[in-house]
Amino acid sequence: MTKPVLRLSFIALAFFTATLAVNAQEGIVTIDQNKDIDRLLEFKKDSRNTIDAFVIQVYNGSRGGAQSAKSDVGTLFPDWTNSIEYESPNYKIWLGNFRTRLEADRALMKVKKSYPDALVLKPKKNR
Repeated sequence: MTKPVLRLSFIALAFFTATLAVNAQEGIVTIDQNKDIDRLLEFKKDSRNTIDAFVIQVYNGSRGGAQSAKSDVGTLFPDWTNSIEYESPNYKIWLGNFRTRLEADRALMKVKKSYPDALVLKPKKNR
């Protein structure tokens, strides 16, 4: 009966010493990436340089009507900037440059008195 106990203790001691001798692996990590990734990241950063602003569109139509509407809008609402934008085949008059939708909606209530078809847009413009 002592032989199986001795044999079992010897096996347990052998496993215990084997686990002490095993060390964790150490190494050096090198990253091999394509050089175009850096250019892509720079492009992505540049594309984020757009301003999300709200504008009020007061006119959509021909060029002559747009120029007339632009001068009318300039006299009615001198505090806000106005611009003529061209999207084929129509010219559009945009009013203001509002940071929030709430600000644009408040201004829209004033504009709707003179231009009932006015609406709020969120175009992307470059800085």
